Amino acid sequence: MRAIIAAAGTAGHINPGIAIANKIKEKEPNSEIIFIGTTRGLENDLVPREGYQLKTIEAYGLSKEISIQNFKKICKTLKATKKAKKIINEFKPDIVIGAGGYICGPVVWAAKKENVPVVLHESNAFPGKATKFLSKKADKILIAFEEARSRLPKSNNIVHIGTPVKIEKKEYNEQQKSQILKTMQLQENLPIVLIFGGSQGAQKINEAVVGILENKFNLNYQIVWATGPKQFDIIKDELKSKNIDINNIKNAKILPYIYNMEEIMNISNIIVARSGAMTITEISNLGKPSILIPLPNVSQNHQLYNAKVLENVGAAKIILNNELTKDNLNSEIEKIISNPEQMKKMEEKALSKSVKEVQENIYKEISKVIKDVRKL
Repeated sequence: MRAIIAAAGTAGHINPGIAIANKIKEKEPNSEIIFIGTTRGLENDLVPREGYQLKTIEAYGLSKEISIQNFKKICKTLKATKKAKKIINEFKPDIVIGAGGYICGPVVWAAKKENVPVVLHESNAFPGKATKFLSKKADKILIAFEEARSRLPKSNNIVHIGTPVKIEKKEYNEQQKSQILKTMQLQENLPIVLIFGGSQGAQKINEAVVGILENKFNLNYQIVWATGPKQFDIIKDELKSKNIDINNIKNAKILPYIYNMEEIMNISNIIVARSGAMTITEISNLGKPSILIPLPNVSQNHQLYNAKVLENVGAAKIILNNELTKDNLNSEIEKIISNPEQMKKMEEKALSKSVKEVQENIYKEISKVIKDVRKL
């Protein structure tokens, strides 16, 4: 198979694209795959790191605002379509896969102009502008959440398929779990609350956690907290100003980044996090109760809609970013850990939103599209 994958901007777009590429290579080792992205996003690090070639073009999100800046972006995006067309003509792909980000616009548009079949993968419960705009052009649209279907009412060939993620549910025996706890300097007799705000951290979440630790609210639970590398030293200094040693806090393990995230997520009892598509998918796959703080001011407010996927079935509690405090975060944690029956129900409800065999099914759908086009 010869495939071009368009993915740009955030890990939530790029990692699913990489997972799709890896599955294609696993099933068809002789496949040729390249990525198209921008010069600005994480694709410049993540894609080459996985051994794939990255071609870059300039593409931007467009607004209805009338301004010189927006006009310049329109011109650059139109030029990007021409460059994408040139890449497509040179590479001659069997399929173009849009995995997310503004980059999908010019790449998918160019692909359809060249009669190359297109598959779109939408990770969010509320489809982005690019997906909505391009949905009529796609031969197939793969959605992560069933809730996205009704928001693409004029589209055909929609398949609910999930989002590929690396973290999977694992059962550890007592010895294995004990070793993980020992390595992380955690106790065996207290519930574990895992808190993180994405790879860069989340200031509002961090402020609430500092408040919990300062007031010693976490007597009945222990915290594993990933601050984000850029915020770790800031928080360390802030705690120091309150006469708190970041490396010696009762019932708390604080790290800039958690490298063994799969282990920690599996042994945790509650997850407190933002609600990006990949995080929601991981929480669902693991069957974990969660407290979700959607990132505000993102396109289409999609993190709120992602969070509602779990809240609507009773698997999660949402606290809006501007309403988050040390008191209401601690209160929600206490409510969950003090009610084992409710916790069990939340686990079951989270698992009910899990989708199995995601990569395998995405590969099958892509293969079907290619075969159907070849029959024409």
